[in-house]
Amino acid sequence: MKKLVLISGISGAGKSVTSNILEDMGYTCIDQYPVELLPDLLELIKTSNAIKYDKVALTIGLSDLENFFHLLSNSEYDSTLILLDANKDEIINRYKFTRRVHPLVNSNTASTLEEAIDIEKNILNKYKKKNVHIIDTTNLNQKQLKAKLDKILKYNDFNNLAITFESFGFKNGLPDDADVIFDVRMLDNPFYVEKLKNKTGNDKPVSDYVLNSKLTQRYIKKALAYLDFMFKAYDNEEKRHLTICVGCTGGQHRSVTMANYFYEYYKDKYMCYVTHRELK
Repeated sequence: MKKLVLISGISGAGKSVTSNILEDMGYTCIDQYPVELLPDLLELIKTSNAIKYDKVALTIGLSDLENFFHLLSNSEYDSTLILLDANKDEIINRYKFTRRVHPLVNSNTASTLEEAIDIEKNILNKYKKKNVHIIDTTNLNQKQLKAKLDKILKYNDFNNLAITFESFGFKNGLPDDADVIFDVRMLDNPFYVEKLKNKTGNDKPVSDYVLNSKLTQRYIKKALAYLDFMFKAYDNEEKRHLTICVGCTGGQHRSVTMANYFYEYYKDKYMCYVTHRELK
């Protein structure tokens, strides 16, 4: 089931930070989404096959919360409402630090920051007995906030680390965003097999040719041992994303095959992506 998360709460309690954390979890995040456009978005989520609409998070103002509740009450989506709160003194300190203007003051709904906070607190109190998740961010750092979101969204059912496997050709230079580079130029090259020359590692005859080699199997065994160790270590250090680049000479055959192999091997353990630079 596709997931829809609504993020709301007291202004200054951390909606933007929460949105950034959810984005790292693989959510498509939209800030200050207008309630009038929600039916169109729900239809898009329902009909689209794009992965980016499998998990969507919207940050919304407290004043729009009731309308969102009404529209989602009979929907088929796995929706979760997360409300952020913090004590009044902390909110005032955060506004003094950022020197921003409270939205209710901007809209002339309130004349002072304290009045604006009181208005939002009264709205928030109406939802405390409903089926919502309330997070008090008064004394939370970003890591602690992430841990609470992990628990609410059951993100720990999946490892926290997101991994991109990217194939490339050395002849066109190294990828700028590489965290780790695997060189597979020593593996048997399908380029020199006439019937495989014009195919790529996305084609089964090429991938079979590469993977069935004894040298490739030895390479895979050693590479997986290293990756298993590294992924676990990075995951424990709260590293959010790694880009693992696999290179051969032209980026068409061996590197594509191996990037696909690593992706298939790890996709059920981590949030994984695969891309092929030279095939774009």
